[in-house]
Formats: sequence, structure tokens, C-alpha cells
Amino acid sequence: MEKSFWLEKWQKNEIGFHNREAHPLLVEHFARLGLGQGDRLFLPLCGKTLDIGWLLERGYSVAGAELSEVAVIQLFEQLGIEPQVEITGDLKCYRAPDIDIYVGDIFHLTREALGSVAAIYDRAALVALPLEMRRRYTQHLVQLTGSARQLLITFEYDQEKMPGPPFCVSDGEVAEHYAVSYTLKLLQTVDVEGGLKGKCPAEEKIWLLESKSPVA
Repeated sequence: MEKSFWLEKWQKNEIGFHNREAHPLLVEHFARLGLGQGDRLFLPLCGKTLDIGWLLERGYSVAGAELSEVAVIQLFEQLGIEPQVEITGDLKCYRAPDIDIYVGDIFHLTREALGSVAAIYDRAALVALPLEMRRRYTQHLVQLTGSARQLLITFEYDQEKMPGPPFCVSDGEVAEHYAVSYTLKLLQTVDVEGGLKGKCPAEEKIWLLESKSPVA
């Protein structure tokens, strides 16, 4: 999927994928990450999700990566925070106390630039990418974070009825991407009310991924 696809979505405000509240599955299962106050989470392809505000309000630190600068500007406006903007390699970083959002191609984000994270919350990254890019993304994410523990949200539905995004990511595919580095636990499966985009029945799933080796 071309970068221009997502940049145009944000430019035209075609963001039906943007929820108006913190994700219920995050709220319900966040404690499973076993984090302490002040721990830092990484949210890949974060957009302007209200999940970030929810996490900050509870005393956690957030790092994110987002292709669209429009989304990041709107995120900080939404939070009522005035960020400092720095150039970090090939990316910009919008930075304020307890929050660092890297703007640009996530594949250009390095482990050195990101720094240490205690956990990953992937609500909208894996499902936003076509299959070949998902393979590349998951390998990059493991390397980028030292296989930090993860809450992962996926969708499962008949891909022939809707082309995506969000894309169907089956249980088997989750294992294909992550079983080498993580133990996988499916925490909950819920039916998508009204179907995905109103087009076809779908299930939304939340996974807990725990590293098989200590985070370096």
C-alpha cells in the first residue's frame, strides 16, 4: 500500500477508522501488560487515537509513529499540548513531557532513535498493511522494540467480500509473524457491530504477546 493512500486519507479527513473514544478492548485488557506507572508504550501508526490521552491520563509515557503530519498536529491539538519539533534522522519528532511521536515512514525509525519501551499497543498498524508489508513490519517491530510485550488487535472476516484496509489477519497469520519471538494468547473475540464498515460480518480480536526472551 502506497504512503500516498494514507496521506490522502488524512488530508481529506477521510478517517472513518478513527474512533471517538479509547478502545474498549484496550480499557478492558490493558492491565494484562503488567506495567508500572511511568512505563513507556509504543503505538505504531498511531494517528490521533484517543488511546494516547487515555494512557497519559493514567500516568504512562507514550511513543508513537505516524506517517501523516496532519494527524500528529491534530493529536497534539486534541491533547492541548504544545510540542517541540525536532529532526531525528529521516523523521520529525513531535515531543513533549511523556510523549514522543515520530512522523514519517516507520521503517525509517531506528531502535536508537526510539529508545526503550516497556510494551507495544498495536491497534491499527498490522491491520492497515497488505500481506507483504505485514511481514516486513512485524520483523521490524520485533527488532525495533527488542520484542517488547504487546497488546495486538486484529480483524478476521471474508477478505473476498471487502478488500481492506483494515485487512483480515487470521490467527494463523498472527502465529506466522510472531510465534518465534512471542508466546501468543488470544484474550477476547467480539463481533463487530453492524459488520466491518457495514459491508460484511467480522470479528475483532485482542491478543497478548509475551516475549520468549528478556527485552534487551
